[in-house]
Amino acid sequence: MDLSVIIVNYKSAALIVDAIRTVIEQTTAISYEIIVVDNHSQDNSQQLITQHYPQVRWVQMDYNAGFARANNAGMRIALGDMLLLLNPDTLVLDHALDTVVQRFRAASHAACSVQLLNPDGSPQITGNYFMKGGLNHLLPLPYWGALLRRLGYALNTKVPNVRSAETEQTVDWINGAFLMVKRATIEKVGMMDEDFFLYAEETEWCSRIKRTGTLVVYGDLHVVHLQGETAQATFESSDKGYYDLYSHKGLQLMVSNHLRVRKQYGVGWFFILLLNYSFAVPLAFICSFLENLFRLRNPFQYWQRLWQLGANVGKLWQLTPTIIRNQPYFYKLL
Repeated sequence: MDLSVIIVNYKSAALIVDAIRTVIEQTTAISYEIIVVDNHSQDNSQQLITQHYPQVRWVQMDYNAGFARANNAGMRIALGDMLLLLNPDTLVLDHALDTVVQRFRAASHAACSVQLLNPDGSPQITGNYFMKGGLNHLLPLPYWGALLRRLGYALNTKVPNVRSAETEQTVDWINGAFLMVKRATIEKVGMMDEDFFLYAEETEWCSRIKRTGTLVVYGDLHVVHLQGETAQATFESSDKGYYDLYSHKGLQLMVSNHLRVRKQYGVGWFFILLLNYSFAVPLAFICSFLENLFRLRNPFQYWQRLWQLGANVGKLWQLTPTIIRNQPYFYKLL
């Protein structure tokens, strides 16, 4: 078996039917299997997906295990020499899997991806670089993050992501929507860290993978990614990407990012990040009041949103002793 394609489902059956259709239509030169891991959807997902594709191997979780644990369950039964973590909201183009498997097998790389595209065909960030201490996680903070971004530009700081990959672009970590890893690599570094429920788990995993070899994005191969569609529907969030710090989803994102920094960079960097988040909350209240007053708007119009940010940071502080101890713990907040 050349490739095992692992897709995690949580009430995303319609998206997965489309994703599998493109895998089958666009993959003709390699042997592969498709594994769907269901995160306790409690709907008709299994019936709908297996009715269309009876060859799918189905793994049923008895609780919503999140991204890392569900993918690990799929990896444990996978038969392929290479394993692909594929998001439900993806569409394979132009025989991408055939080509990437052939290239990846012949190369010494430890992990790889293809260039993800938005539905309109524009490039989507696929490969990324580590920023020391995870300081890039400060950028979504209101006011304080914008100031740090301008400072970074002024100092010509390296951009932490690749907007559009070259033919073969070496990166530090890869978007989990399409992440292919060799079985031999997994045997060396282990599977994904099961402390994570959602967000940042692929970043932490890639930090371990990177110790064994290079990670690349093949920029001339393409897969469409309907970015965030499954998370949006599940968590009723209107914010795409990683800039939502104000909702339940934002709390999960905040905790996962801090957890990743603790695991990858240590306690010192964790506290640097946490103190910046804490400082940013009162600063945002003051700046939003003054800005709106200056613009002759209601000076309090953003305060409810900022109270939600402050509440999330408070909950992060409550979890801090557990994160610092770095003992096994399931950080599920959604």
